[in-house]
Amino acid sequence: MKKESKEKIDERAEVYEAKIVELTNDLQRTRADFENFRKQTETQKENAMKTAKLATVFKILPILDDLDRAISSYEELKPLEKSLEKTLSELKLAKVPAEVNADFNLEIHEAISAEGDGEKEVISEVLRPGYFYEGELLRPAMVKVNKI
Repeated sequence: MKKESKEKIDERAEVYEAKIVELTNDLQRTRADFENFRKQTETQKENAMKTAKLATVFKILPILDDLDRAISSYEELKPLEKSLEKTLSELKLAKVPAEVNADFNLEIHEAISAEGDGEKEVISEVLRPGYFYEGELLRPAMVKVNKI
């Protein structure tokens, strides 16, 4: 077996070192790409779950409207109101505050009619409750307004 010269050994060492640096850089990029992919996948998963929850909540709003009308029409159903509010709270749903003679707020109320010619706008009738979901407005309350 021939002895390799020191120069050839040094050349090979340089080539190997360059290859190690190149592979190390590739590994670091691959790790970073994987971490970015993992974060993106997690974000997409969270968004998909939030969208599914929101779609479900939107589907139950008509049922809540019916329950609200039934409770307000039949005095014997009034005890259900507290139970319904508790359940809504557990689902992170809350009714938009809207009561007769309360101030009209364009940000959380939707006026379908306005009567009078005064400066101050107050709610004269609540036609459909509005809801917040997880603290964000899901649907404004539909109301009639009096200008006094």
